Amino acid sequence: MPHPLASRIALVTGASRGIGYATALALARAGAHIVAVARTQGGLEELDDEIRKDGGAATLVPLNLTDFDGIARLGAALHERHGKLDILVGNAGVPGPSSPLGHIELKQWTDVMAVNATANFQLIRCMEPLLKKSDAGRAVFVTSAASHRAVAYLGPYAASKAALETLVRCWAQETANTPIRVNLFDPGPIRTRMRATVFPGEDPMTLDTPEQAAEYIAPMCSPGWSETGKLFEYKTRSLLDFRAPA
Repeated sequence: MPHPLASRIALVTGASRGIGYATALALARAGAHIVAVARTQGGLEELDDEIRKDGGAATLVPLNLTDFDGIARLGAALHERHGKLDILVGNAGVPGPSSPLGHIELKQWTDVMAVNATANFQLIRCMEPLLKKSDAGRAVFVTSAASHRAVAYLGPYAASKAALETLVRCWAQETANTPIRVNLFDPGPIRTRMRATVFPGEDPMTLDTPEQAAEYIAPMCSPGWSETGKLFEYKTRSLLDFRAPA
């Protein structure tokens, strides 16, 4: 079986379940060494077991992404151990409260922004030097249509994803003339635990699985992927240009 990502180092956040878990497993099966980041130790260990079954390898990093100093320490550890990073998948996210804006506490707002926006900013800051050491650095961030649909009662989540998209757009512009390729992935409705908490009345069996979505994320992480500044919309299988005109 070919391993197109052999010798590649891939960092995946939110890797203990859902899309992050499925993406980490898909990248491992393609030959990448996975640096799996999540808060849930048990989920990380389950992922490690699955990766090992297929002959792959992973480094488990139990880390709350609101520990911004911890992200910096992870960057330093990756530099010391591997000297580079080839793939960054910013998948971790929280839904936040489903309430009118006027009913949301300030801490609830800051908690959502910390995970969905600020943590990804810190990942960009700390991982960019390592991605520049790769011959083909690839970064994919998981977003949501809520960022532009402005869904009622999901204000913090929608605003945080809009902030994430703007960060990624800026970074794509800044790295356009480098070997780094920076893109967004919008999975749409997928059968995840987070989706179920936001839409408890929805039949999960009507939704595609995280594994199906991961089949489209993995190619965006390969050295052969040449697009940058794009948003891949899983629902329509469309690659959209989200960069502002030069």
